[in-house]
Amino acid sequence: MTAPWVRPELCVLRGGGDLATGVAWRLTRAGWPVVVCELPAPLTVRRTVAVSTAVLDGEVDVEGMRAVRVEQVDDAPAVARSGLVAVVVATALPPFEADVVVDARVAKRNLDTRIDDAPMVVALGPGFVAGVDCHAVVETKRGPHLGRVFWTGAAAPDTGTPGVVEGRGAVRVLRAPVAGRARWHAAIGDLVAAGVALGEVDGVPVRAPFDGTVRGLISEAVQLTPGLKIGDIDPRRAGVASDEISDKALAVGGGVVEAVHAWLRQTVEEHA
Repeated sequence: MTAPWVRPELCVLRGGGDLATGVAWRLTRAGWPVVVCELPAPLTVRRTVAVSTAVLDGEVDVEGMRAVRVEQVDDAPAVARSGLVAVVVATALPPFEADVVVDARVAKRNLDTRIDDAPMVVALGPGFVAGVDCHAVVETKRGPHLGRVFWTGAAAPDTGTPGVVEGRGAVRVLRAPVAGRARWHAAIGDLVAAGVALGEVDGVPVRAPFDGTVRGLISEAVQLTPGLKIGDIDPRRAGVASDEISDKALAVGGGVVEAVHAWLRQTVEEHA
């Protein structure tokens, strides 16, 4: 049954990580039904604020937004229109028609998104050219342009370095030392000291690079490859809300909502 406040335009997000979850949050709060396509073993590290967590756990609640795994892809639109975020395992776009497609995988390059995937196609971050690969690009780099919508051109190029927090950049990211699966001793949200073993991968310890808060840890169900991002440490030991959507994700989500509103307004004006 369709919730009375749900808008008719169906939005499909490719990716369900923390940035994509900010997009889902903004869209659902504005009334749009959302379907999220994810990998069978999501690579998300900030799992407490990611709808991708529903793939392995069956469901997840992120600040009151409930996302559920839907086994039959064709059932996803109806679930989304009931007011839930429908999460499906799909590496390609599902067979049903979407009004809006958002490439929220943040792969830093265009994997396979096309401007004709839907009437409105939005992409997050670098790797896309608005007007060529998609209709609009939303900036994901922290700074004065974060969340800005580009209708021509591209977002800032990938620097390959995470944003700096209290002087810490690339060192914040934990990477798999070897192939295998992680076994964590710490949990997301824990305060940890420099050098403490957060867990291990195939017997090789993964240690905290400095004092801070564990912001993210990849699922133990994921088969890891050497060098894969598996965690995130925040140097701040206070004021880090690991169960709240980040300001960055909300800013990016706001940009997507702006782009969708602008597209709908243009559509109405063209048919007036």
